[in-house]
Amino acid sequence: MQTVYRKYKNFSLLITLLCLVSSSIFFTACKDDDDNEDDGTIVLHSYGPMPIARGAELKFIGKNLDKVSSIMLPGNIEIPASAFGSKTSALITITVPQNAVEGLVVVKTPQGDITTKTPMGFSEPISITSFAPATLKADSVLTITGDYLNLIKQVIFTDRVTVDVADFISQTRSQLKLKIPAAAQSGKIAISNGAEDPIIVYSTNALNVILPAITAISPNPVKAGTNLTITGTNLDLVKTVALGGNQNVTSFVSQSATELVLTVPATTQDDTLRVIPASGVKVKSASKLTMVVPTVTVTPTIVKNGDEITVTGTNLDLINKVVFGGDKTGTVKSGGTATQIVVTIPNDAVTGIVKFGTQASKEVNGPSLTLVDPVITEIVPTTTKAKTDITITGTNLDLVVDVVFVGGAKGVIAAGRTETQMVVTVPVGAKDGKVTLVAKNGTQIQSSSSLTILANLPTITSFSEPKGTPGEKLTLNGTDMLLIKELIFPGNIKATAYGLKSDTKVEVYVPKGVPTGTGTITLITYEGEEGLSPELFIGGIDPVLNQTLCFFNFDGTGKDSWWGNAMGSGISSEAALSADGSPFWRVNGMSGTGWWDGLFFRNGSNNFVTTGVNVNTYAVRFDINVIEPITTGLLKIRFGDYYYEFKPWEGVAGGYKTTGWITVTCPLTGFKKDGVALTDPAVGGAEFGMIWASGTSVKVNIGIDNVRFEPIP
Repeated sequence: MQTVYRKYKNFSLLITLLCLVSSSIFFTACKDDDDNEDDGTIVLHSYGPMPIARGAELKFIGKNLDKVSSIMLPGNIEIPASAFGSKTSALITITVPQNAVEGLVVVKTPQGDITTKTPMGFSEPISITSFAPATLKADSVLTITGDYLNLIKQVIFTDRVTVDVADFISQTRSQLKLKIPAAAQSGKIAISNGAEDPIIVYSTNALNVILPAITAISPNPVKAGTNLTITGTNLDLVKTVALGGNQNVTSFVSQSATELVLTVPATTQDDTLRVIPASGVKVKSASKLTMVVPTVTVTPTIVKNGDEITVTGTNLDLINKVVFGGDKTGTVKSGGTATQIVVTIPNDAVTGIVKFGTQASKEVNGPSLTLVDPVITEIVPTTTKAKTDITITGTNLDLVVDVVFVGGAKGVIAAGRTETQMVVTVPVGAKDGKVTLVAKNGTQIQSSSSLTILANLPTITSFSEPKGTPGEKLTLNGTDMLLIKELIFPGNIKATAYGLKSDTKVEVYVPKGVPTGTGTITLITYEGEEGLSPELFIGGIDPVLNQTLCFFNFDGTGKDSWWGNAMGSGISSEAALSADGSPFWRVNGMSGTGWWDGLFFRNGSNNFVTTGVNVNTYAVRFDINVIEPITTGLLKIRFGDYYYEFKPWEGVAGGYKTTGWITVTCPLTGFKKDGVALTDPAVGGAEFGMIWASGTSVKVNIGIDNVRFEPIP
């Protein structure tokens, strides 16, 4: 019942065997004396076969061997002449004893000892004849019978689980006993002599290692946090119980061969149960273990944002999440029990079903809750002016967070507001029309009546310039413009310098320090009336006209660089240096003296859109802030193998810097490859970037942002 695998590593042994086979000589030479004449000298020519099995017949061939008195085998085993199997002048035979060992053989004669030139070696056919018992559990004793088991150094079980000789219970030539290791699995066993090139013998039959078995699980369904009882057989072998939701329990309340009790983790989910012994073999339960779900009743069902609901039922202590309409999560108040909890409704919840979730990912639907809305019953007065108060009466007005007038301006809600009444200051810029209340949850309620806003204000119809640039003139066009006494820019910065004023036009110089971005200008008339201009972009940079065509803005929206580390470059969030308050690309370091230093490149074709881009009418535009003067070198803008060279500092005495951020325009027709102009903007999809090129070392301290395609201004 075995399979033998043996490796031969010793090359000289292989050569010797080949020579013996080819010459049909199986005896080991001992002495080369001339035997042409018999002078009575005892001569040993050879002995063998070699290697030989213990218990086999060993032959000695020579001359005058009938005079030999004994033969000494290695291990001081002396075979006297009386124990020889045969003894003639030419031949002696002996039986090799079982306790013989490897080594040189000594032939004892009256003429002196004859020692063999080569040692005696053994053929030791390790074998397994049987093992018992055929079925057993871990830590039980296994008995292996066979031959030459005294040579075994290791017993190997399925999946490379081993028992070394130091852990054998007993070992003889014919029998080996050991305990089955906990990690052993069913399958064939093997024995090894532990040599560098070992002899490994496999059993013919498979050993059956007993596994735990599940007969029942109770209770089922089970509540998280309570005890679960598993009954079966050999459960004392279990090291881990695997539950749904990747919950592995290794510490048990109690454990015996027939019963295992464990506490179910809070996050356990529905699934079959698996018991796992040290061998790692998983034994599944026949039925799925189901987690208990709470039962819920909710009062009241007509509710207000910020109020509370009371939930009664069973197993409510399992609930760890309550979700209201609009997918808004409420707050479970402390002090709840398994039969009652109190939940605070989030301010942004809307009408809809309330859902209760457990840590086991179970979900129970409660009723549909109706979230009440604010109601307007009256607004007084209905004819008013900016910066005066109106009173709104109604119901649930405590839910209101904003009062919005036509034109988008928001009023100021005075302190002391109640559920039924609120006082609101009409904002500057409010226009005739209905008032909209915005509730905490975003619901909008419009008044049935309209307001009339009295005002004697100019009407601004347009701006002559596309943007307001700090320090430069801005022209406001409209009607009744001579009513304007004062203009106040965003940041509450008053204009101090004006140009031409007429009934249709007012020229004003944008004050320095006005925040960059889109905003409105406040108009103050000689009568004290206030109004607002249309929105206008204010700043030294041009607004981005189409974000779809912007392929670098560095603000975390996916339009960022994928590489850039030359000259200390990288994304910066320095708000004081930013063009528009968002992150930008900062370069602040010394250039090398090579032909280029890569600043940033795009990631393949991600976010690179060229739809509608005409090479003849479009440009690459970007915002730049040259913080320290630059004297030499150039910024190369790259589309594949097409380049645009940006170098406004060339020829500028003392170097070139900007006063803050500016927007620059690089026409697509200016991108060249070997003097040939670009014809397809999509060529930059695989690799677009900016490179600093300089033959000498130069300090570069710049910011770059909002790289995009736009029509040439």
